[in-house]
Formats: sequence, C-alpha cells, structure tokens
Amino acid sequence: MAAHLVIDRPGLFSSLQDFGRFGYQRFGISASGAMDSLALLAANLLVGNARGEAAIELTMLGLSATVEGGPLRMALAGADMPFSINGAAAEGWRAYELTPGDRIDIGAARAGMRGYLAIAGGFDIAPTFGSLSTHSRSAIGGLEGRALRTGDRLPVRGAAAGPLLTLARAHRPRGEGAVRVVLGPQDDLFTAKGIETFLSSDYRVTDKADRMGAQFDGPEIEHADDFNIVSDGIMNGSVQVPGNGRPLVLLADRQTTGGYPKIATVIGPDLWRLGQARPGDILRFAAISPEAAQAAALAHEKAIMTMAGQMTEVIRPGAALTSEWLLTHNLIDGICSATDPELSF
Repeated sequence: MAAHLVIDRPGLFSSLQDFGRFGYQRFGISASGAMDSLALLAANLLVGNARGEAAIELTMLGLSATVEGGPLRMALAGADMPFSINGAAAEGWRAYELTPGDRIDIGAARAGMRGYLAIAGGFDIAPTFGSLSTHSRSAIGGLEGRALRTGDRLPVRGAAAGPLLTLARAHRPRGEGAVRVVLGPQDDLFTAKGIETFLSSDYRVTDKADRMGAQFDGPEIEHADDFNIVSDGIMNGSVQVPGNGRPLVLLADRQTTGGYPKIATVIGPDLWRLGQARPGDILRFAAISPEAAQAAALAHEKAIMTMAGQMTEVIRPGAALTSEWLLTHNLIDGICSATDPELSF
C-alpha cells in the first residue's frame, strides 16, 4: 500500500500549492500558486524534491495528520510554526523520516503567515491545467478545488532518496528593508505628491488580506484625476490604488483583469515577503528601475543557490563521524558576508 498523509485537523486554510499555472489568464483563469514560493522551494529541497513540487500551504494555523500505508519524508519551512512528531518537539527547516502510525501536529504561527509542508516525491494527485495549485474561488486544482478537510487522504508519489537535510537559521530567508517596486504601468495617473506619499509612508497590512490580495492602511495616495481605468491585465504584485487612496497589492489568487490604476508592481524577489506579512505588520515601498529589478532577480537566484548549498546532512544519533563524512560537509555555521548584498533575500 502506498503511503498516505491523512488529515486529522485541517487548520484555518490549508491547501495544495506549487508555483502556479500559467498561460491561462486570457481565459480568466488565475495563476494561483504558493504565496511564498521561496519557502515552498526550500521545503522541497530539504526533502529532495524538484523546486516547484506541490506542498501543503498552511495559513496562520497548522494542521494535524497521520501517516498511513508506508514511510515518508517531510519538511516544514516558512513561518515559525511549532510542531511535534508523536508528541515530541520537532524543528522547522529540517527533514524527518516518518513511518506508518506517526502523527504530526503543527500549531499557530508565532511569526510569519504561511508554512509549507513538503513530502518527498510529492502528492499523487492529477494536476489541473498543468498545476496542483488550489484556487478555491473557482474550485480549480488541488484536492477537489478546495481547502483540505478532516479525513482527507493525500496519496504520496515515490520514495525518499538521499540524506536527510537541514538548513541552519543563519542561512534562512530574511526580509529586510522596504519592499521594492517598479513604478507603473499607470503611475502617470497619480500626482507627484501622490507618488511621493506612496514611497515615503508606512503602510499597515489590514485584516482584509488573503490569497487574492492585501489591503493596506496609511496616508492617502493622491490620484491625478479619476481612479477608474479601462480594465487591463493584473499580475502578481500589481499595486492598485482604488478610490480610497490606499494601496491594494494583488497576489497569487488575483483576478486576471482590474479597473483601478496600478501605481507600481512589486518585484518578483520581494513577493514572498507579502506572502508572510500578517495583519498589523508595517511595510514601506521603495521604487527601483527596471534594470535594477532585473539585477535583483539574478541576485535572488544566486541567493537561492547559496541557500541550497548551505543545506547540510542531519547528524543521526549514533552516526559514525568519519573523516570522509566530515570532509563532505560545511562545518562552519552562523557566518555570512556582511558586504555582499547579493547573498541576502
């Protein structure tokens, strides 16, 4: 019998997500996908999966689940969520081997908004339009197009291979400074004062924040004239400013078109920070050029490769620490360059 993960307690909104489905927005189908693709990627690498394998996205509250049918390997990354295996405290950002009958319990996030539970081999569920990502508003993808429920049985595809990996805290993603944006495509529909307000003010994430988008509260951004435009395309990170003058950032489950002017677009490397922003968090936006955004994307990929290279094998109890084993591992931890901005997220 193949291994299954059986959901005992589903949490607030737990769903299957990968990097999303693309090429269908012209038909009105949202791309969807993980709100924090960086944490999804890390969780997958820790269990030996390809970067974009689907995992369970946990929102604010974790879940409880039991392993049935066979062994599996799992790792939790992203928000700081306490969890245990068979009642014993476990760690995030570390792979574990589980056997039939083992139970995992993941609690409420202490910091951050979303956690990602990856299983080695991924889930043996048919994709919809090339993706397992769940878009609950249209009932597309995932498990029956919905959030997970008590009693759901998620079949696991394949078996774990390679060593158990862990990632030390010093090498985990950390969001610092302002969220970077490229102005436009409708920044000309705002006054110079409005753009200055947008780029110089603190904005608080409101409780009107979900997978579709995040509304912010703060100083009013001044439009040059009307706040309505002919509806055009929306992308992940589009910053609309409706009639109330407050920014609204569209995210993974965004609609495909919208009729409010977009003052700016959040760059790809900073989108994960919005996926982890909680109601009440304060953010500030900073404008960079398209050329700087391209350089940031290249630096982000370099940082991902660096993070992957810092994943080390878990030392199991009773393991023989031979010289051959030691020579294959990075034994220095907690030190990073303070002068190379390309190695930060």
